[in-house]
Amino acid sequence: MFDPADPVFLADPYPEFARLRSSGGVHHHDDLGLAVAVSHEAATAVLRHRSLGRIWSDATPLEQFASFNMLHRNSLLENEPPAHTRLRRLVSRAFARGHVERLRPTVQALAGRMVDTVAAAIESDGEADLLEHLAQPLPVAVIAELLGVPEEAGPQLVEWSNAIVKMYEYGLPADRRAEAERAAEAFAGYLRDLVDERAAEPGDDLLSHLAVGELTGDEAVATAVLLLMAGHEATVNVIGNGVRALLTHRDQWDLLVADPDLAPTATEELIRFDSPLQLFERTATADVEIAGVTVPEGAKIAALLGAAARDPEVFDEPDTLDITREKNPHLGFGGGIHYCLGAPLARIEIAAALEALVTRLPGLRLVREPRRRAEFVIRGLRDFPVSG
Repeated sequence: MFDPADPVFLADPYPEFARLRSSGGVHHHDDLGLAVAVSHEAATAVLRHRSLGRIWSDATPLEQFASFNMLHRNSLLENEPPAHTRLRRLVSRAFARGHVERLRPTVQALAGRMVDTVAAAIESDGEADLLEHLAQPLPVAVIAELLGVPEEAGPQLVEWSNAIVKMYEYGLPADRRAEAERAAEAFAGYLRDLVDERAAEPGDDLLSHLAVGELTGDEAVATAVLLLMAGHEATVNVIGNGVRALLTHRDQWDLLVADPDLAPTATEELIRFDSPLQLFERTATADVEIAGVTVPEGAKIAALLGAAARDPEVFDEPDTLDITREKNPHLGFGGGIHYCLGAPLARIEIAAALEALVTRLPGLRLVREPRRRAEFVIRGLRDFPVSG
């Protein structure tokens, strides 16, 4: 079974996923302590089965993770109905298709402005970091505007988010766990102050809606943190992983340059080809059978989204990057009641970034191979040096 800390595996996990798929849809990973679903059919069943839920277990020792646990206990991502239903209902209106569609011109303008900074850095220094100038600031700027969080706070929010999501990895050392708790405490404190301000003087932003709605103070803070974290982590890594894939499959980059209207289908293909979220856990609330394997009540099973995305039973030539792919039922945004609330917004952001890059920097190239983050669950890059 794969070692999630092995740099060779992290560089390209997909051959190992193919080997596992060839011998069954579900396997038990002894080191992770849970079953993993590797076929598209099995992963879909994991995400949709009503006896497989998001059941939060506090990080321990409790006294060392008060803020981290508070954020997750009150998160719609870590709750099942009826709590999940209530929390999701209160924020779903902000992510309705019509509302998100109205943000498209703003997102496109932001993407264009940020690609201009990439071009300026290339002109002055000969190269630029695409993560620093585009992939990281774009999604956090968009979600901050939606919530009504000051744009200048963006870099600090990214730093806190990066620290917190390390806790989703397996075998994290004690110092990184402590760093995640410090970030959770600071992030929660920052948002709590803003929530209190909006409760006293509400505006027309989402944070004001959360502050004066039916949520408790902890729920409002946890929801805002979740939206900022999820709105950043997935999109930055789709842009990073995806543009790297395009630049290393030059025919696909050139195809998009020739026809930027392919950006929407390219977006779906980039999410499929190199999934930004590789693993999503569920806990059995009753005995459940997935692909002939019984998951006992109380045990965990995870959908390996990257493995499901390369299943030849569902995708023609799954290891081929094809930005014109029309049949593309990837699971990159999850499934079932926990399907990503921000999926419509993420799609707009990714497409806007691609359109801005291919129209303003059609000659974009890698300077050298980007360094990959040393984590498995959240798959992304540490840097992305490009030239034009």
